[in-house]
Amino acid sequence: MKPLLAIEDLVVGHPGVVLLKDVSFTLKAGEVAAIVGVNGSGKSTLLRTVLGLYPPLAGSITIMDEDLAALSVKARSRSIGAVLTGRPRIGAIDVRTVVALGRHPWTGHMGRLSAVDHERVENAMTSTGTQDLANRTFDSLSDGEAQKVQLARAVAQDTPLLVLDEPTAHLDVVNRVVLVTLLREIARSLQRGVLLSTHDLTTAMDLCDRILVIHDRALWSGTPAEAITSGILSRAFAADGSHFDPNTSTLRGTTH
Repeated sequence: MKPLLAIEDLVVGHPGVVLLKDVSFTLKAGEVAAIVGVNGSGKSTLLRTVLGLYPPLAGSITIMDEDLAALSVKARSRSIGAVLTGRPRIGAIDVRTVVALGRHPWTGHMGRLSAVDHERVENAMTSTGTQDLANRTFDSLSDGEAQKVQLARAVAQDTPLLVLDEPTAHLDVVNRVVLVTLLREIARSLQRGVLLSTHDLTTAMDLCDRILVIHDRALWSGTPAEAITSGILSRAFAADGSHFDPNTSTLRGTTH
């Protein structure tokens, strides 16, 4: 099976500032991969480069065998669905309308939804468990509900790749597990690739197929089990004053 996303020899950063170099990894349909690392290591910059929001300093990104740099804005929006950090301030708009925003890359100039578009919206709400929220306003939702609705909007976009920047931020422990479990179910059932960044290492280790660890301006890639046995997690988080406990897959503060 060909990879859905292939990144080769990527250099990430800003003009004159290299955050990551020699980044290479692949992601297949049905897989969930989590990017982890200390604050400021480049997680968000890497994701925004994959989204095409930042140009790579070197290397290549291909999606479904298409060079990301050669894709038009519309073609890119039909290839990648994104959920970025933070809760958008969109006021008293009902949830169904928010989810329907995901169909805009597929509508005509007038932005009118066809019967197929409406079906995609309903299917997205069903697959994310947000159908009971359809008539509520977005600003009335809890943080957990709002995050699920943003995911529903990205699913409705009907892209092969979903990219999420810190989707579990500001959620309690239960909702973190619920959201990542939902992402895994969507990846499996809809055969999407899911790439996310997170500070929630325990949930990532328990529920993701692949762990991408940023350390010393490089990216390590492997399974959760390989991440433990390789020692990469201990090395990566030692710089943040933390100790990785391989028995519980959790970070603990360093004691003196």
